[in-house]
Amino acid sequence: MDKDVPTSYVSDMKELLRTNDPTVIAFASALLDSEGITFFEFDVNMSVLEGSIGIMPRRLMVADRDLFMAEAVMRDAEIDLGR
Repeated sequence: MDKDVPTSYVSDMKELLRTNDPTVIAFASALLDSEGITFFEFDVNMSVLEGSIGIMPRRLMVADRDLFMAEAVMRDAEIDLGR
């Protein structure tokens, strides 16, 4: 997420994806980036604190206005949204 984006942007974010698999997060991030959809990864530090045993899922968040398009991108790539 850009540092110049107003903080109100964060309050308008919706959960797109929740997973324990870091490869799914990386793949989904690459897909979103290629489509120009801004996203933010939540819970990265929590998953590091738990020792990388995979019990704390990470979340990818997108702006409310981008949620429909982001879900379509995930469906096309057959990525389970985990929610």
